Amino acid sequence: MPLAGGCFCGRVRYEIRAPLRAVRSCHCSRCRKAFSGSGSAYAEVEPGSFSWQQGQENLSRYETAPGWGLSFCRTCGTTLCGTHDGDVHGVTLGSVDGDPGVEIEMHIFVGSKAPWDHIGGTAPRFEELPK
Repeated sequence: MPLAGGCFCGRVRYEIRAPLRAVRSCHCSRCRKAFSGSGSAYAEVEPGSFSWQQGQENLSRYETAPGWGLSFCRTCGTTLCGTHDGDVHGVTLGSVDGDPGVEIEMHIFVGSKAPWDHIGGTAPRFEELPK
């Protein structure tokens, strides 16, 4: 059964037809700013498994590094996905409807986490990006 998701206001909707992978929470200062929180909860999508169902014209994109970026709803501001070379690379777990059937597999860049952030759970923690 495909996963569905979308933004807070409901204008933008998507579908994913393959299991999510490489599920992580990043605690770097850039993710804290981009996601307005302690970091990001993000999962990669299988190439070709993601499709926009409605509201693609309501997306805004922000390039975070050459070839990399974020897409978000221009009405409500929900960050929906990360992109690489124009294709959807992964989704924010908070934008997925219901239970996505995954758990955080790792916490990355915990060496630069916010001092007020208390990471819970048993997933491994890495000071930076693991090799």
